Amino acid sequence: MGKLSYVFASCLVSLFCATYAVAQDGSMSFFITSVNPGKGGDLGGLEGADAYCQKLAESAGAGGRTWRAYLSTEAPDKRGESARLRIGKGPWYNAKGVLIAKDLTDLHLYNKTILLETALDEKGERVNGRYDATNDHDILTGTQDDGMAYFPDETDHTCNNWTSSDKGSAQVGHHDRHGGGNTSWNSAHATRGCSLEALRSTGGAGLFYCFAAD
Repeated sequence: MGKLSYVFASCLVSLFCATYAVAQDGSMSFFITSVNPGKGGDLGGLEGADAYCQKLAESAGAGGRTWRAYLSTEAPDKRGESARLRIGKGPWYNAKGVLIAKDLTDLHLYNKTILLETALDEKGERVNGRYDATNDHDILTGTQDDGMAYFPDETDHTCNNWTSSDKGSAQVGHHDRHGGGNTSWNSAHATRGCSLEALRSTGGAGLFYCFAAD
């Protein structure tokens, strides 16, 4: 093999290995927050929620990614910002390296991977579900089951765009796929209010999903 051919072959191998490494990167890119920031449905808006995801990711040694909260918003005369359009294209893995979804279609249309055993927090620990002593399975999303925001209506689906810790309501999903006859991980039912007490009364602790968008 000539020198030029050898260099070309080496470049091809290096490119393949780099591409393969990226494709096989199972580092954490999905988690549920281990705890609410402290104000129930008031997360400081999307900006505050994103910053909280970033903070928790950094505490777990995964701060080198760009983290986004899986939350939708509402707007007066149009569809609000949609959760599915905020989180990149995938794939996403939990803290144990388990594949959660390969892309947005897999996440929303075909997903059977988000379960009690796989929807872990940033520390790789299981989040309590319906049959635990404390039920934390209501996960804040404010979204429809396709990941899109609601069109304008008379119902608050987002705790006033994640700024209310009292009045209002939020749409939640069930990370354990149990309860209320609705097994959706991202759009199971509405809460009774936006305070931590109100969120707790329907089976949640004000937790939300975080995804690496890059």
